[in-house]
Amino acid sequence: MLAVDWSQPWLDAVTALRGSVVTRDPIADLNRCAAERRLTTATGRPIEFVAPNDAPEGRAYEAHIAATGHVPTRLNRHDLFNALVWLAFPRTKARLNALQAAAIASDGVGGRRGALRDAATLFDENGALLITADPTLPALLRERRWKTAFVDRRGDWDTVHVLVFGHALMDKLVAPYKAITAHALVVGLPADAPPAEVDAALASRFDRSFDTSALVPLPVLGVPGWSANADPIYYDDATVFRPARAGRRTPEEYSTP
Repeated sequence: MLAVDWSQPWLDAVTALRGSVVTRDPIADLNRCAAERRLTTATGRPIEFVAPNDAPEGRAYEAHIAATGHVPTRLNRHDLFNALVWLAFPRTKARLNALQAAAIASDGVGGRRGALRDAATLFDENGALLITADPTLPALLRERRWKTAFVDRRGDWDTVHVLVFGHALMDKLVAPYKAITAHALVVGLPADAPPAEVDAALASRFDRSFDTSALVPLPVLGVPGWSANADPIYYDDATVFRPARAGRRTPEEYSTP
């Protein structure tokens, strides 16, 4: 079903699960895998991938998942990547869904999301993980010291495992372009930490105080080995590797064009 290049590093988080979405009936295969892995919502409802019209009119998507365990899923890249991320990071997806549903219950859907729901949605759609026990590179990225992070400290990237989490980000990277920028969260574990440990550690990062200040801008094609970026000149492009400005900058300022 998904005609994508599974060898690309930005699909590492879900590549091993691709068998569930390259069949004639991906919904059935996704549900089989979800049942085998005992995927549930935060309140223990079994996760089931269902037709996109499953939610009753007027009920928010996140609220419907929390109430029923049903994840409306279209047969397109965006939704199938989302399903794969549920399989890869079940605890994190359940935690994010619970926070989003609680925010909807408290504040309503409305035209403007609150800080928590905004941050949770941003990460869910466009997030990436910087898995490392060394905070040096994430700190350089947060300070927008791009040349130091990607050129001077290039060898240090061996101590960082970058994983794409956001399903919309995965979708964009099917046809990659230089300006794609993720909203990354640092996971303080060794780069070779097993997936279940990463999922548990990541899920524990989310509570009602979570907001966009926790996220680090990451121009993903700047990651060593993720594009033809070995020449330091690659990082001179200030439209992508934007210099820091006076005052605080938030990750939203690095939204992908």
